Amino acid sequence: MKQKRQLRIIELIQSNAIETQEELALKLREEGFAVTQATVSRDIRELNLSKVPCAGGKQKYAFISENGAQPTDKYVRMIHDGLISMENAGNILVLKTVSGMAMAVAAAVDAMHFPEIVGSIAGDDTIMAAVHTPADGIAVKTKINEMIHR
Repeated sequence: MKQKRQLRIIELIQSNAIETQEELALKLREEGFAVTQATVSRDIRELNLSKVPCAGGKQKYAFISENGAQPTDKYVRMIHDGLISMENAGNILVLKTVSGMAMAVAAAVDAMHFPEIVGSIAGDDTIMAAVHTPADGIAVKTKINEMIHR
């Protein structure tokens, strides 16, 4: 049932400008799915849905691919605004951020699903991203620099 519901969520957000969890829950209920706001919230997180700008200055839910091939402007902007510097240290890419921004920048980096990154840990102003190899750290650093300096 969960897979069927999540597939329908993707179909709904691709064919409708759904702005809120409540609106999504209502559409699912209209189609016979017994959902709560908590269920919809969990589905949104598991499906990696994100809000993107749409007509009239509003925002709607959109599906971000698993491989991060479609980074949203929101993630790029978060990294651009919060990142101060990056430095490779063996199998770790250390990202320095504006004070208090490490968690937000790490979430944006995680949402992009870089295959080179095994996992990351964020503090107040520092992110430690473990990568498979030192070359992977260089590759991620290059990708991030290219994204934020377009």
